[in-house]
Amino acid sequence: MDPTLQTCDVLILGAGGAGLRAAIAVAETHPDISVGIVSKVYPMRSHTVSAEGGAAAVIKDNDSLENHAYDTISGGDWMCDQDAVELFVKQAPTEMLRLEHWGCPWSREANGTVAVRPFGGMKKQRTWFAADKTGFHMLHTLFQTSLKYHKVIRFDEWYVTSLLVEEGRCQGAVVMEIASGKVEALRAKAVVICTGGAGKVFPFTTNANIKTGDGMALAYRAGVPLKDMEFVQYHPTGLPFTGILITEAARAEGGYLLNKEGYRYLQDYDLGKPEAKPVLRSMELGPRDRLSQAFVKEQEKGRTLQGAYGHYVHLDIRHLGAKLIDSKLPFVRELCLKYENLDPIQTMIPVRPVVHYMMGGIHTDIHGATPLPGLYAAGECACVSINGANRLGSNSLTELLVFGAIAGKSAAEFALSQPGFSENLPSLAAKEFKRLEKLFFKKNGGVENIADIREAMQKTMEEGVGIYRDEKSLLASQTEIFNLQERFKHVRLSDKSQAFNTERVAALELSCLLDVAEAVIQSAVCRKESRGSHQRIDFPQRDDREFLVHSLAYKKKHAIPEVDYVPVTITRWPPGERIYGR
Repeated sequence: MDPTLQTCDVLILGAGGAGLRAAIAVAETHPDISVGIVSKVYPMRSHTVSAEGGAAAVIKDNDSLENHAYDTISGGDWMCDQDAVELFVKQAPTEMLRLEHWGCPWSREANGTVAVRPFGGMKKQRTWFAADKTGFHMLHTLFQTSLKYHKVIRFDEWYVTSLLVEEGRCQGAVVMEIASGKVEALRAKAVVICTGGAGKVFPFTTNANIKTGDGMALAYRAGVPLKDMEFVQYHPTGLPFTGILITEAARAEGGYLLNKEGYRYLQDYDLGKPEAKPVLRSMELGPRDRLSQAFVKEQEKGRTLQGAYGHYVHLDIRHLGAKLIDSKLPFVRELCLKYENLDPIQTMIPVRPVVHYMMGGIHTDIHGATPLPGLYAAGECACVSINGANRLGSNSLTELLVFGAIAGKSAAEFALSQPGFSENLPSLAAKEFKRLEKLFFKKNGGVENIADIREAMQKTMEEGVGIYRDEKSLLASQTEIFNLQERFKHVRLSDKSQAFNTERVAALELSCLLDVAEAVIQSAVCRKESRGSHQRIDFPQRDDREFLVHSLAYKKKHAIPEVDYVPVTITRWPPGERIYGR
């Protein structure tokens, strides 16, 4: 049985914020172009929906594009490409206002203007928000807007298994319908990957179970490098067991972080020069990497609490009062009631650092194009790079809009320039179909369990590639991941049915996570310095002379990835010290 073939001009993989914005951009600028959107979940279940705090863009008179750019660049520890950041901050207000015109219900000031709140690492209040359900409202707005474009066709609950690459360019993808198990090839003159991050490579994460690095692995296997994968952001306030995010907005509104002695311990840590040390009111809004590192130091001093799921501290918002919590942080209260059986109006919230975001991703240029012609990427799966070594809170939702639109338009222009498709695509698709059959229907069965491999992977990543790393821990993790990749070759799939075979999807996702894990580890091994979220105990200083460069990890068959480097683009702001005094 061979896969059937369908055709569209632009194929978008992922239907979250970046994917929907890319689709709208194509439909707006080229109404006659056909657009296919493939998503392994219904669009409104994409992980964008879970974003809480807000989206950054300059809107107030006391702020400026230069301020936003500098905060982003310094917050990223000078690993950001400054031309990309300048484009980002320039386009951000336009994209946010456009979203308002499409119906996004931004919270308002008493005089009717858009309300903004402070966010970590930003010296001005520039974070737009819709209470604490910002991602929910943004995704609804984008999805509803996309429905008016009849040339946009969705493939909901389809899983992408591989890219179709022939004649030196990407010409589509092979996809599997989860409901029926059937496999099809989707030919496209341009492909845009918008599949999100890979937080599930770690055990404690704010990411949903769907965040398994699928798009990153697809590009990686097609020869596209993964850039800056060593930079993995921990968010300082996740719930200890589930990893569910307690938004930075809780601290933006005035919440305190307290150790087991009830002490606001962040005042003991260097968030800048001593004379610029933040006042007690604002120290909780230091950058996420520094706050997560401070937690580890508190744990080493024996000043954290310990529960069934490890060490934690308290986030205290009781003093904010019921009125403010119910108006600006209602989702925080809902999460605490449902998942911790506590009311934050009366009780402190247990929190710990959990993996939140990957600054690295598929290597793209400022137009969203990868080195493989016809392949584009945007959102968390991509690295353009505006986030550097540490993303500032509330930049990511705006990034979805800005670079989703740019990637969509770029892909459409490329598609219009292409004459047609290779005649070899059916045979490429058939080859992928045979690979899947071999995985799903092994004649000699298998001995390995998906859950066991996944748990071992997450454990080794947490132990060896966490907030603090050194060469010994990284190399031990590298060896374990290589062993797990070998074990995966013998994985056992007990479910042989076609309809809604989630075990098949789990196996494909696990293979992607293992590929992402190897790229993260080898990139971290090779970066012999400490910068942002990448903290090497054996190389504690930042080294601009050797490592003011982006890492590029290339996949090698049966070997560790090859890591190369390209310079960071500096336009206006030479590297300096990270200072967070207000």
